[in-house]
Amino acid sequence: MSALATFVGARPQFIKAAPMSMALKEAGIDELLIDTGQHYDDNMAGAFYRELTLPSPALNLGVGSGTHAQMTARIMCGAERILQDTKPKLVLVYGDTNSTMAAALAAVKHGIPVAHIEAGLRSFRLDMPEEVNRRVTDHISTLLLCPTANAVINLMNEGLAPQGAATHCASMDECRTLRPNSQRMVANVGDVMVDAIVDAEGRGSEPEWAGRLRRHQFALLTLHRADSTDNVDTLSYLVEQVIDLSRNLDVLFPIHPRTRARLKALGLLETLENTQGMLCVAPLPYLSFIQAQKRAAIVITDSGGVQKEAFTLATPCLTLRDETEWTETLVGGWNQLIGTRPSSLRDAVARSEKPAGDATTPFGDGKASQRMAAIIKQYLDQYAQH
Repeated sequence: MSALATFVGARPQFIKAAPMSMALKEAGIDELLIDTGQHYDDNMAGAFYRELTLPSPALNLGVGSGTHAQMTARIMCGAERILQDTKPKLVLVYGDTNSTMAAALAAVKHGIPVAHIEAGLRSFRLDMPEEVNRRVTDHISTLLLCPTANAVINLMNEGLAPQGAATHCASMDECRTLRPNSQRMVANVGDVMVDAIVDAEGRGSEPEWAGRLRRHQFALLTLHRADSTDNVDTLSYLVEQVIDLSRNLDVLFPIHPRTRARLKALGLLETLENTQGMLCVAPLPYLSFIQAQKRAAIVITDSGGVQKEAFTLATPCLTLRDETEWTETLVGGWNQLIGTRPSSLRDAVARSEKPAGDATTPFGDGKASQRMAAIIKQYLDQYAQH
């Protein structure tokens, strides 16, 4: 029987799990790592285990792709079997994917408490699958491990944290756990993604694409969300805008497998690949992707995690959305929301000068994983059922 079962399934979760698994090991916590298989392309999954020295998963559910309902159901069924066999004292989940919510639901239905890393994030758009996943997970979790003070405020506004929690949880020097009742503990621990970035900045060799792009004279583009890719008109419009931008500024475009399939089906992939100034590549390994963000003049993305990475690396970012869960990145103009259909991407890039001064550090000091491991150990020692 493992003390802790961790469920991961998507690229951002592999990145966060690397420093977290190390911290759990250093804290003496026995972890059973389970991969749901939500991301199964090697560039999106296997490569991350090798590169980040993440322990190979003990089990893989192999759920693959499908509709949200299909994936959630398959993950719940697979997680249920594992939890019945292993009987962990606590289940750990990350972020806001289908894997997150499904594993959490399977756990609580078997009376196993859940720890949610990145608790409290909100886009306030229930038409986004990620928003549904994160809200449900927060409301059924026992340990709510928040990356920022704003996340604690969101939980406070929903009655999941006591009034005044944001003040008590705001210090990064002294992480305080709060127990408003016997079912829940809330803490602002900082962002584990910063832990991963701090480690990644000092590692990795010269990326293979680096010789084809001039340092600080290219844009880095990522697209994968449904708002960007599922609507034919929106995706076609964005492709036109990116091609127009590439006439003035080279564009590095690591293409998500789902986005690649959509572009190919619409006959747009070949157009992009044959456009001068466009460098279309497979999804980059994590260390290479961090290097790309550091070297880019600007990042253009619809990803929540990439916004935060760019901010942490002090690279200006344009976000192809109308809202962001990471509102801290908007301070000082480091990140700007330009919507899914900007009137002119080229003009938006031209107006986006690098802000004067350094970015603030609302996401912590790179020691979030150590804080969370300490809280989890405290919980297992004092409150978990024996």
